[in-house]
Amino acid sequence: MVFVGSHDHTLDDKGRLVLPARFRSHFTDSAYLLPNADCISLWEPERFEKMIGRLAEQARAGEIDPLSPKQVAHASSIVRPDAQGRITIPERLRAFASLEHDVMVCGAVESLEIWNAETWAAMSADRDQSVADLFLRIGI
Repeated sequence: MVFVGSHDHTLDDKGRLVLPARFRSHFTDSAYLLPNADCISLWEPERFEKMIGRLAEQARAGEIDPLSPKQVAHASSIVRPDAQGRITIPERLRAFASLEHDVMVCGAVESLEIWNAETWAAMSADRDQSVADLFLRIGI
């Protein structure tokens, strides 16, 4: 599946997020959360494992720091959705991305991103224009 779209959501007082209904079936047993650029990424287990494998290959080839795969593993958290499709985002990751109450859950092709709603709103107009500019450049 390719993850696309943006969805307004909220965190409850315990830091739980109800996953958008259209994505829940991809995270039935578990998922991985990790810090990303100003947000939190949510990965399906299979894609997370492939990503870690790619990092390990790049580390062995000398393309990236050999510690990079371990650093990603150390920064990541495994979560298990409850019966209502909620995941609990650890406090450390909520603090990293300034996640409080209002959040945006956004498709990022291979994963989902969880953004502070105000941060997302401040960037969204620029992102929309960037997509339009990209399509103009490549002739779509």
